[in-house]
Amino acid sequence: MNAASKKILIADDDSSVRLVLSQAFTRLGYQVRATGNATTLLKWVTDGEGDLIVTDVMMPDENVFDVLPRIRKERPKLPIIVMSAQNTLLTAVNAADAGAFEYVSKPFDLDDVTAAARRALSRPADAEASKAQARAMRDERLPLIGRSAPMQEVYRTIARLVGADLTVLILGESGTGKELVARALHELGRRRDGKFVVINLAAVPRERVETELFGRGEGDMGRLIEADGGTLFLDEIGDMPLDAQTRLLRVIDGTEPVLNPKTGRRPNVRIIAATNRDLRGLIQQGLFREDLFFRLNVAPVRLPPLRDRTEDIPDLARTFLLRANREGLPAKTIDSSALDRMKTHAWPGNVRELENLIRRMCALYAEELITARIVDRELQDHTPAAHADEGPVTLASLVERHLSSHFADQPDGVPAAGLYDRVLQEVERPLIQLTLSATRGNQVRAAEILGLNRNTLRKKIQDLGVEMTRGRR
Repeated sequence: MNAASKKILIADDDSSVRLVLSQAFTRLGYQVRATGNATTLLKWVTDGEGDLIVTDVMMPDENVFDVLPRIRKERPKLPIIVMSAQNTLLTAVNAADAGAFEYVSKPFDLDDVTAAARRALSRPADAEASKAQARAMRDERLPLIGRSAPMQEVYRTIARLVGADLTVLILGESGTGKELVARALHELGRRRDGKFVVINLAAVPRERVETELFGRGEGDMGRLIEADGGTLFLDEIGDMPLDAQTRLLRVIDGTEPVLNPKTGRRPNVRIIAATNRDLRGLIQQGLFREDLFFRLNVAPVRLPPLRDRTEDIPDLARTFLLRANREGLPAKTIDSSALDRMKTHAWPGNVRELENLIRRMCALYAEELITARIVDRELQDHTPAAHADEGPVTLASLVERHLSSHFADQPDGVPAAGLYDRVLQEVERPLIQLTLSATRGNQVRAAEILGLNRNTLRKKIQDLGVEMTRGRR
């Protein structure tokens, strides 16, 4: 069937949108019918018209999400593209739940809409594939907030993944909401009735990671068994020791069977991993297994930093104000000058830094209106002291900046116990690894460069899980 024999039904209460889409599809050779209400659209569908629907959500007579189930019942193989200016995760998931082929946010890129139409019309229609893949999150407190273009892409990705059971790798800077995405994938997906089990690999002492993950046996099951039937969220996977990486890979591959003592079977677990580190860079340094990376990176989700979506700051700030008030902090409002000031900040701690700022201002200031003066004062007081224009960057200044960000990332500002040893290991491991690489695995030479006894170096290589790199230049 060529383009001229295919008909596209357009439904939108905005006449200018109908005109733009009608002209675009007509130029591409399609037949077009356009309407401004859901009733007419449903009549056309019932009469057997159309090979594709392109429709807005909010119509003057009905919400299209109420109409789509009737369309699906009448014409289960008819592809539907849903458009909406209500650019939230809820809208994207509702579209997937209703069986839409694609969700497009408004204002839309005309090329995106026409490309989606081509895909919809060229793919074999499959009623099962277009069935509901996710349920809408009915709680109005959405896990993710923002209407910016980068967040729209995140919503679309989540909507595609909730109905699948793929392994997901969430990538993003600290504070961008990686755990929120993982929880959304779990709660909106087919494992929602199972457990969502979290292990933060940066907060667990390295020598205890395997025990925490796989248990000791004899009643100590570990997080993997605990997540049987649900989702295991491996937060900060880039901090996992190499020996634990190797065992995790064997478990995923099935070469090391781990049995749930309650069922006698291997645990049925969906793995979602997240990191703020460059895993490909860690692979090059010999600190992360490439084969494990490929097993985890089946479906990547990349979260944008807040500085790349500053248009979302007003929505985020007002949401955090309401949340702080519900938690017992004084009620505040925020003026436009304060929001404008926030948009100029770099937000190294991302959304978590913004939420902490809002909570701090609610707690510390008597004023009911938060102004730019208050925001400016707080941002200046909590900006790390080390900047490039204050002299040469030293290792100490970089460490201080990293630790300041780490403390700010914690929900209560206090890291987990064992921080001293974790920080030393983070510095020691790459230092020893790079020195061994430079000496092509010559431990005698590496010990001399490091100023360590050879036996001390050998013990550190073993304790830290440093990979040997003999002959590597």
